[in-house]
Amino acid sequence: MGEPLWRLRLLLQLVLAAVSVTSVLARGAGSRRRYTPDWQSLDARPLPAWFDEAKFGVFVHWGVFSVPAWGSEWFWWHWKGEALPQYQQFMSDNYPPGFSYADFGPQFSARFFNADHWADLFLAAGAKYVVLTTKHHEGFTNWPSPVSWNWNSMDVGPHRDLVDELGTAIRKRHIRYGLYHSLLEWFHPLYILDKKNNCKTQHFVSAKTMPELYDLVNRYKPDLLWSDGEWECPDSYWNSTEFLSWLYNDSPVKDEVVVNDRWGQNCSCHHGGYYNCQDKFKPQTLPDHKWEMCTSIDKLSWGYRRNMVMPNVASDVEIISELVQTVSLGGNYLLNIGPTKDGLIVPIFQERLLAVGKWLSINGEAIYASKPWRVQLEKNTTSVWYTSKESVVYAIFLHWPESGILRLETPKTTSTTQITMLGIQKDLKWSTDPSEVLLINLPQVPPSALPVPFAWTIKLTGVE
Repeated sequence: MGEPLWRLRLLLQLVLAAVSVTSVLARGAGSRRRYTPDWQSLDARPLPAWFDEAKFGVFVHWGVFSVPAWGSEWFWWHWKGEALPQYQQFMSDNYPPGFSYADFGPQFSARFFNADHWADLFLAAGAKYVVLTTKHHEGFTNWPSPVSWNWNSMDVGPHRDLVDELGTAIRKRHIRYGLYHSLLEWFHPLYILDKKNNCKTQHFVSAKTMPELYDLVNRYKPDLLWSDGEWECPDSYWNSTEFLSWLYNDSPVKDEVVVNDRWGQNCSCHHGGYYNCQDKFKPQTLPDHKWEMCTSIDKLSWGYRRNMVMPNVASDVEIISELVQTVSLGGNYLLNIGPTKDGLIVPIFQERLLAVGKWLSINGEAIYASKPWRVQLEKNTTSVWYTSKESVVYAIFLHWPESGILRLETPKTTSTTQITMLGIQKDLKWSTDPSEVLLINLPQVPPSALPVPFAWTIKLTGVE
């Protein structure tokens, strides 16, 4: 009697276990939402958590426009589309008659491009994601696009797959990899035809835009798709909602991929994933949607310019101030550099990136994976920007008060309050005045002994 009962119990346990596993799998399958190709459904998709936690990324504008390296990355449009006199003069002064934009292609050599060197720099900069231009509005692709014959980096110029090389190096360092892609191409005959038809035909989208987007996703499995070039036609022309529903439902990156908001006229700041709204977007109050500020170290261009001068270059103080402000207001900060046609990142761009990295090595605790606090900005004798992480509050002050005492009006102290400065070991002394303003005695050390030369972080625990 004993053995059959034992067997019966074991069999019952196995059956119950099988039922349990089946129900879990069924729940998992049932809980995976299918997104339909409309904005109401697509906009309801939760943003993958990694993006909000990342906070800081590096943008890279690199293409055939890096060859003339003059004016901006819109060189071709300014020269041929708008026929601006200064661009025509530049060409007549520097290139033979009849020289076409396509003739720049073979000179885009990437001869000194070393993906590991770039990736090491971005890692040292503290970047948690990197976004590379796969194709700008000029149409040249930095990968062997099957629908960009003889106008891609494998057929012309480098004869290399630049998207793959950088992606491999970036991912070795556990940095997320994003791909910028322009929907439009200024001078593509099919796009010009569609525009003449008021975007009612989709010859260009069918032959070029969509095949390239699907190819990029399937081939490189990006963590982020940074769309651009959308503004001349509605999202229905671009087939944006159909593409995004595939991306979220069935693509190889459906669970982790993040997108921005540039998917058609009137989409910016309204539809997509996180919001860019516009280049160098800088809200003054806390937005109610995840956003990103993209800006460039060269204030006048995204692509490399040989005629760049120092007053055009953002200082490390300006960059770090913008980073702090952006994160305090719940945004991510995407900082752009333009490499040369040879694949070099010029020293001034390296220096700025390394300055950000050095600052983040001390203050990153207040930036990465932080959340906006109940108050973002406090203006008194110095600008103080707040971030938070669970029960900890961080106050980042941009200017050192002459008195050596930092006044904070917003945090309310308790019996458990502790105050330190990131990069300084010991606790700071503090008190409150009769109006309950918090007075913090800053370290009395020479400036050279401070952990960073600018934008210091006070860590407050046990405050309300």
